[in-house]
Amino acid sequence: MNENEERVAREQASALLRGGNAHMTFDQAVADFPLDRINEHPPNVEYTIWHLVEHLRITQWDILNFVIDPDHISPKWPEGYWPAQDAIATEADWNATLQRFREDLGSLQDLAADCGRSLTDDLPHAPGYTLLRELLLAADHNAYHIGELGILRQVMGTW
Repeated sequence: MNENEERVAREQASALLRGGNAHMTFDQAVADFPLDRINEHPPNVEYTIWHLVEHLRITQWDILNFVIDPDHISPKWPEGYWPAQDAIATEADWNATLQRFREDLGSLQDLAADCGRSLTDDLPHAPGYTLLRELLLAADHNAYHIGELGILRQVMGTW
């Protein structure tokens, strides 16, 4: 990849993480969500809105730490990527989830912009995995569940 192609790839990966091109951003999806409904189960859904947002946070945190920490141990799949089904969030829990998601998203965007890190070389501790792959994985997972959150908000009448 030449210098211009790499710059474009970094910009596009960062834009994809940020959202707002073909789908809503994380901040748009959670904006003004009624705090008295964060623990509500949407119709025919086994998890609450907070569970879904916490799942987004945990998964993104795992991807970030997989990239930056060779000693990182991912949670057990799938249960480690979701809060307990009976977990109830407080307003502080909700706000902490949102803040931590935003911080980790910023860290992923920083990695995308870091010209000192190769986008396409294997991660030293994970042959077959590249920074670009992990950035795209995070963006893809986020887009999927942010869209889901938007639909669930519509179903719940919480816009």
